[in-house]
Parts: sequence; C-alpha cells; structure tokens
Amino acid sequence: MIDTDEMYVIVRNDEEQYSIWRSGRPVPAGWEPVGEPASREDCLARIGELWTDMRPASLRAAMSASAEEQRTQHSG
Repeated sequence: MIDTDEMYVIVRNDEEQYSIWRSGRPVPAGWEPVGEPASREDCLARIGELWTDMRPASLRAAMSASAEEQRTQHSG
C-alpha cells in the first residue's frame, strides 16, 4: 500500500492553471482538485498533458476577443 503522505492531487484554479497539492490536505481557496490522488511524477506528467497553453484563461479570452474584433473590422 502506498503511503498517502507521498500522494498528490492535481489542482486547477479559475485561470485554468495547474499545480499539485499533497493528498489529504485541504485544497487552498480558489483551487479545485482534478482527478484522483497519484504519485508526484504521475501528477506532473498528467499536468504536462492537460496544461498545453501556459497563458491564464483570462488572457487567452482577451486575446481571442481582440483577434475576433480585428477580423470583423477588416472584413467589413
């Protein structure tokens, strides 16, 4: 059996940024657990798969809105 002190959980905030948090500890305010507890290495590998764009969600949304605005200005 694996000691739960060595298990981690992936956490994500409202900006869709990821981190790991030691399993069994309360998740900090503003973060939510993603998936089941796993080893540190497994959690980091999974974050590598999930977090493909390091920009915060608000920045991605602003850049997308700006790009869309530029497209509509140039097409009209």
